[in-house]
Amino acid sequence: MKIKYFSDTDTALVEFSDHEVAVTTEINENIYIDLDSSGNLVAMTIEHAHQQASLPYLSYEQIEAKRLTKRSSGHVKARR
Repeated sequence: MKIKYFSDTDTALVEFSDHEVAVTTEINENIYIDLDSSGNLVAMTIEHAHQQASLPYLSYEQIEAKRLTKRSSGHVKARR
């Protein structure tokens, strides 16, 4: 994931993957999401980012991913 900020336009771009964008959807007048041909999220653009996303107060936290395994009962159990 990459986060880019363009101060000249007060725009934040959050890139989740490098897949080709198939469609851009307007969430509201300041937020747009880009999806690939399978409907997966590629990027999100935030216009007027200081107002919309409280920039420059950006905090990043890496959360440990848990592996999931399926029990014979059909329930999913989290493993570390």
